[in-house]
Amino acid sequence: MRSSRRQFLAMAGAGAAGLGLASCSRGDTGNDDGGGGGESDGATSLTFTWWGNPVRNENTTNAIAAYLDENPDVSIEAQPGEWASYWDRLATQTAGNTAPDVIQMDMAYISEYGARGALLDLDEYGLDTSGFLEGTADSGVIDGTNYGVNAGINTPLVMVNTALLDQYGIALPDDMTWTWDDWLALATSITDASAGAVIGTSAIISNDAMISAWLRQQGKELFLEGAQLGFEVDDVTAWLEFQQRFADAGAMPSASQITEESSVAFDQSMFLTGKTAMAMYWSNQLEAAETASGSELTILRFPSLDGDATTRKAWYKASMLWSASARTENPEAAVAFINWLINSTAAGEANLAERGIPANEEVQAHIADLLSDPQQRVAAFISDIEGELGDTPIAPPPGGGQFGALLLRYATEMLFGNATAAEAASGFYDELTAAISGS
Repeated sequence: MRSSRRQFLAMAGAGAAGLGLASCSRGDTGNDDGGGGGESDGATSLTFTWWGNPVRNENTTNAIAAYLDENPDVSIEAQPGEWASYWDRLATQTAGNTAPDVIQMDMAYISEYGARGALLDLDEYGLDTSGFLEGTADSGVIDGTNYGVNAGINTPLVMVNTALLDQYGIALPDDMTWTWDDWLALATSITDASAGAVIGTSAIISNDAMISAWLRQQGKELFLEGAQLGFEVDDVTAWLEFQQRFADAGAMPSASQITEESSVAFDQSMFLTGKTAMAMYWSNQLEAAETASGSELTILRFPSLDGDATTRKAWYKASMLWSASARTENPEAAVAFINWLINSTAAGEANLAERGIPANEEVQAHIADLLSDPQQRVAAFISDIEGELGDTPIAPPPGGGQFGALLLRYATEMLFGNATAAEAASGFYDELTAAISGS
């Protein structure tokens, strides 16, 4: 099924669920029940998948419509989804050789998909990053092959529902000097002041960005070149013991709440529904978070070990990447669409900074005055932390994308009382090591 611009906008009006269309055949696979596009009636047909939220879905709808305006010989079938189910669906499509032509990819999985031959070498088909800021063009280059291009500049941060803190007479911390222990103390005070009506912070116990930040401040990394872990079992034990202190203080959700939280839609999270007062998010999520919560949120630097923000070892991350399926029937058309997404001012106007601050300098300048208030605050935040940046972490090796899911499983076993911190850390470390070694 092909969609013109008019048809696409009509479907968008029915909501995100209306965007999941039947897909075109895959050509040499013999399948006609899903996956990438092809040629139909002289037009080029592409399929395009992303995970997101209502704000991102609306922006992407508008971007596709603008592209169809400029390229009437192209049709695009949209396949949006939620993070919780996105990767299972993409893995199934890829295994069946029906992957969408254009894929929103994450740094956690790009090495895995690239190493398995599932992604196109974008450089081979004319990817253009000539207008990108220095240091932002090679996020998806793995062993010399460009499997994905930066969709936006991003950084991890802590969001705070200031209205809840004000309600209980609790002051915001100074994010230039607060420590990890200060986060625990603040979260505990919120839970205590509200008599448990509001939990101090959403859990970060299995959050790969936060354990990465904590490790980096100790001179370590999640992953090293050569598919090696950059930390030891004792490091994980210490992290889990620290998180157990949050649990013991009632400063974070219970094990069952954490498990449930891992699979809920973005706008149903405990933080965005007012059940917790703090949470770790990525900078590009601020606008969607404020839309979902109905509140203006404060963004803070994540803590340091020594109370000095300049030692945080913060980093800029590709918020996500644009990739193309190695099985696409139209590699030139897929990369042409990706080039438009990253370099076109029209795409910039549609997406603004919801996927992060654009890496293309011309697009970034073009949309500066168009950004919403939350996006303006994110842009200022990203600029302000430049002096606090450490080296950019490398992409996880194949199998490394399981980090968060594995740590969640072992961490909740500890929180349920079924394992000690040391036992959970050892089990996690062994299973992650096996995953990245392919054994």
